[in-house]
Amino acid sequence: MPMAPPLDLLTPWGIALGLNTLLLSGAWLSPKKLLTPAGYLHAWILGVIVWICLGWRGYGIVMVYFLTGSSVTRIGMAQKEAAGIAEKRSGARGPENVWGSALVGTLCAVGVGILAGREEMTAVVSLLTLAYVASFSTKLSDTTASEVGKVYGKRTFLITTLQPVPPGTEGAVSLEGTLAGIVGSAVIALAAWGLGLISPVGIALCLGAAFIATNLESVIGATLQTRWGWLTNELVNIANTAIGALSALLLGSLVD
Repeated sequence: MPMAPPLDLLTPWGIALGLNTLLLSGAWLSPKKLLTPAGYLHAWILGVIVWICLGWRGYGIVMVYFLTGSSVTRIGMAQKEAAGIAEKRSGARGPENVWGSALVGTLCAVGVGILAGREEMTAVVSLLTLAYVASFSTKLSDTTASEVGKVYGKRTFLITTLQPVPPGTEGAVSLEGTLAGIVGSAVIALAAWGLGLISPVGIALCLGAAFIATNLESVIGATLQTRWGWLTNELVNIANTAIGALSALLLGSLVD
């Protein structure tokens, strides 16, 4: 009876499965928990999809976002916990956080995976790749602006009225947080350029898209989220990253 051929571990699937299992097993055993148990499983699924669709370059963006975002969340954690405005579970991410941050980017990656290799779709693939980067650039901008603003924001205003409000208020903005958000978006955009995913022009497009989306997210927080109880932070995050991705698509189409 012929034996089944062994699984080639050097295929994209073999690498994706092996690498994600190795990295997340290490993270699971680490004393500093960045994710909940279910969060690790969903992050594994996300990592496999991104590797298969965008390869190591796209995977690198997820790693930069995850590691930087987790570090930023822990800035001034004791101060934020004392004020009752810290992320729940001391910043450990669950499945809702994983997909709230990465669902839009994952859809963009799947689009690239489906269309890549078709010569007539080259321009579309480039735009979807730009949108992928912009979604993570937007999310890191939002995370950085929020977390830095909570700790270091000297004066915090409601974006819709410019009235002073306590740090951590939905829709609140500060100069310090806004500047930090720009830096956060630049981290992802520069990493994507360094990895060869976007052009230098793409860096500017991601920064612009992230700035637009982050401010519109604050407007949503100050208006709709305070009114509609079902509109959770995770749903707002999906809307935020979708605005960033769509803004990049529009800006990229105009530049081309």
